[in-house]
Amino acid sequence: MITIHEITKRFWAGGAQVLAVDHLSFAVGRGEVYGLLGPNGAGKTTTIRMIVGLLRPDAGYAEVAGYRTSQSPDEVKARVGLVSANDGVYPWLTVREMLLFFADLYGVSTVAARDKLETLADLFQLRSLLHRRCSLLSTGQRQRVTLARALIHSPPVVLLDEPTRGLDVLGSQVVIDYVRQLRDEGKALIVSTHRLDEAERLCDRFGLLHQGQLRHEGTLEELRAATGCNTLVDMFRSFFQPAQVAT
Repeated sequence: MITIHEITKRFWAGGAQVLAVDHLSFAVGRGEVYGLLGPNGAGKTTTIRMIVGLLRPDAGYAEVAGYRTSQSPDEVKARVGLVSANDGVYPWLTVREMLLFFADLYGVSTVAARDKLETLADLFQLRSLLHRRCSLLSTGQRQRVTLARALIHSPPVVLLDEPTRGLDVLGSQVVIDYVRQLRDEGKALIVSTHRLDEAERLCDRFGLLHQGQLRHEGTLEELRAATGCNTLVDMFRSFFQPAQVAT
């Protein structure tokens, strides 16, 4: 469903070239939650933006449901629901207006859009907010609206960049439960998060990024066997430990 092959991205910063993503490859199948994990600056958000077509890779390619982002960007966008770390709300629209606007952009029929809106409003506790302008929403409320916006067209692929950002414990649990439901429906999901405790509960496999490179990949048990560490936190700590010098 999702294939990333040797994808590479460089940026210029302060007159120097920075290699943000370095020949990264992985795949995510139907009914799988893939945790793309790493510290700040590891290349997680850059990778997600290349998958959906918001950034063009310098080398390699991203493919979603058989469509390469570089060749068929509209086909890819139609099949992806993106929850970004940045707010995806229009301040002067009401919540209802914004969700129906995005449904129309994706070509969802009026009847189907209204039915889906009702389902998502109940799921993410948005019913009391539907007539409120997005500019008046709290951080957690905006995040719930962003989640609903990404799912209004029932995409087969969902990319979640810090999906529980700004949510309390109960709100975070709603998201976790719904991600599991999407997995059971056969969707392919990538979750990028710094909340490693949630990742351990949520993801089927993990790709551990450091300095734009995939350092380890596998299930939690496979990662434990490969690294000798019990938790994801300990695995990432090991990346920053200085190498032992033989004497």
